[in-house]
Amino acid sequence: MSTPTRIYIARLSGVAVYDPNGDQVGRVRDAVARLRATKRPPEVVGLVAEMPMRRRIFLSINRITSIDADAVVLGSGTLNLRRFEKRPNELLVLQELLDRRVQLDPGGQPGTVVDVAMECTRGGEYTLTRVAVREQTGRLTRRGHLHQVDWDRVRGLSGIADNRGTANLLAVLEDMRPADLANALQDLPDARRNEVAAALNDERLADVLSELPEHDQVEILAALDRERAADVLEEMDPDDAADLLNELPPPEQDVLLDLMEPDEADPVRQLLKYTPGTAGSVMTSEPVILPPDATVAEALARIREPQLSPAVAAQVFVTRAPQNTPTGRYLGMVHFQALLREPPADLLGKVVVNDIDPLRPTTPLPEITRRMATYDLVAMPVIDRNNRLVGAVTVDDVLDHSLPRDWRDRDALAAPGATDAMLDGTDG
Repeated sequence: MSTPTRIYIARLSGVAVYDPNGDQVGRVRDAVARLRATKRPPEVVGLVAEMPMRRRIFLSINRITSIDADAVVLGSGTLNLRRFEKRPNELLVLQELLDRRVQLDPGGQPGTVVDVAMECTRGGEYTLTRVAVREQTGRLTRRGHLHQVDWDRVRGLSGIADNRGTANLLAVLEDMRPADLANALQDLPDARRNEVAAALNDERLADVLSELPEHDQVEILAALDRERAADVLEEMDPDDAADLLNELPPPEQDVLLDLMEPDEADPVRQLLKYTPGTAGSVMTSEPVILPPDATVAEALARIREPQLSPAVAAQVFVTRAPQNTPTGRYLGMVHFQALLREPPADLLGKVVVNDIDPLRPTTPLPEITRRMATYDLVAMPVIDRNNRLVGAVTVDDVLDHSLPRDWRDRDALAAPGATDAMLDGTDG
């Protein structure tokens, strides 16, 4: 194996994993160490890698040909795709040791684990040999010294640590996409997951909640105080906030809506009135809306705004004033590709398209899916009986509500099926 002599495992988090042909097959999320009955340090037996479709699998250390800060390369293209499950005598290094409070020998100096290193012995065995520990100074304004010491000089590494913090774990997770972070949270114990979620800022937590299964959303929201929960709901898209509130009892819905700012709560209240499984219940109430006298250049500038999702930014809806939903009379829409083909100074009223009938709030989901597929659309307008635009259904809304209810749940992702024929049964 071509690899540095000593590897600090936190630096491997997120590193790409490649097969022998150079194709990326996943990313490193943790290392698996096997505990020993003797005082010898744990043996590293493999890595946990996250594959497409959020599946986490085990990669035996014997199948890895090189490890460095830029890439992990496998010696075989054959993988065991069975979902990783930790065994009783195993340790997930980052999940279980990072931020653990320990004591340094001699003297019992308290500190916090910030990283753990593994090294390869002459016999080709990887063991956890070094621990990076930052001293606890007891002073908020002073940062403790960082010590890199042998494994056997640290007390408190074995057993369960109930007093671990979350700062270093957050540092490892901070660059993840919201969907990947949501995936990682599902692998944490409930208490740890709630600690990490509570430490995220409101906007980041809102993005992550939108990617979690409903039962995890509810449990995390319930662990927050109500004022903080209302702040997080304000940061969510109105349709996502409405979906989450629909999982709560009506009295709790009312309390949280009353705590939200009125201009943030009002669109959520409107969405909660629609029947589940209809356009009104799945639409976003904040599509891109402009008047007919806006220019193509103004429309292009509007869809470039970074907070817009790709599906929402793919088209501009044109209405009479007012432009907040429910708007004035709906006139049509313009796809962003059409905007790119028109002179920047042209008015939207000149290029608007209105030859496809809009949806009604009561249109059922199967009909929405059929019409979007028929016309190859990524979004469709939803209008009320007065021809006012009340929202838009985007393709991600349709997918989210068409897939099985538990599709975001990691335990439901790796259901047995055709993929099992690919398993070689040698790892994990």
